[in-house]
Amino acid sequence: MECVTHVVARDDLHLELTFNTGEQRLFYARPYLKRGAFVRLQNPALFRQAYVAFDTVCCPGELDIAPETLYDRSVIVVHAAAEGV
Repeated sequence: MECVTHVVARDDLHLELTFNTGEQRLFYARPYLKRGAFVRLQNPALFRQAYVAFDTVCCPGELDIAPETLYDRSVIVVHAAAEGV
């Protein structure tokens, strides 16, 4: 199972994720911020407090998203150097 090892919460409501596989992926969080307890993360100051715990991304208020969801619904980050640019 993939585990999150690093997260950066961006101002555009994306999470930059690094997994234990070494993959870097980008997860668009906006759709999740319209439901239930996640609504409070529409506050940019709270969203930017995302952190890694228990192999996934957590946010203040004991909120977390399953690592499988983060992996399956994210896209791989392709760096310019990897593309030969």
